[in-house]
Amino acid sequence: MAEKKPDFERIYALFEKNRAAFERFYELLLQYNERYNLTAITQKEEVIHKHFLDSLAGEHLFPQGTAAVEIGSGAGFPSLPLKIVRPDLSLTLIESTGKKCEFLRAAVRELGLEGVTVLHARAEELGKDPNYREKFSVAFARAVAPLPSLAEYCLPFVRTGGRFIAYKGATDESEEGKKAVVSLGGSLAGSVRYELPQGYGARTLIVAEKTGKTPAKYPRGQGKERSAPIV
Repeated sequence: MAEKKPDFERIYALFEKNRAAFERFYELLLQYNERYNLTAITQKEEVIHKHFLDSLAGEHLFPQGTAAVEIGSGAGFPSLPLKIVRPDLSLTLIESTGKKCEFLRAAVRELGLEGVTVLHARAEELGKDPNYREKFSVAFARAVAPLPSLAEYCLPFVRTGGRFIAYKGATDESEEGKKAVVSLGGSLAGSVRYELPQGYGARTLIVAEKTGKTPAKYPRGQGKERSAPIV
């Protein structure tokens, strides 16, 4: 499952089929970036490859009709590109910065995306809230934190039998994240390293399955997920 490399021929087809929506998303990104500093990547082809196509690289890992939660949504990658091509997904976006939440809500509205909820909150707090804890089939994140910390943010949201998907850079962080994943009720299912088209760089997808409940003490909060990661 996780070892399956992204099929960029298929991904390009999904992108082209929804080209108008991606063009509008790009316009919104540039417009709001002037005020909110959402991304350092603004050149169109770079945005297409490093943001849009990379976001779609993990699309095959989301089961049909999945209720998924994104941790640290930022400018909406990978959540909004995924939602554009997969309207069947029900997404909850968690972002701790108010201005980024404003952008996310504007993008959802302007793109006419249904079934997307944007929450201005911290993951380590919502992860203990019974309304959100272990309520999702998938938790996912991109470029938020090293895998041990990211697992503690994400796995508390995943129900048993669900999965955690981490979009990472060129380096496979599976080994350093393994202890954290297991401690949080998960099991590493695999990882795959892939190359973005046109030489835009290497990336890695890491997948963990939720095999049991997350112990009540996690997430620990007070910044401990980052300052004292489970390693």
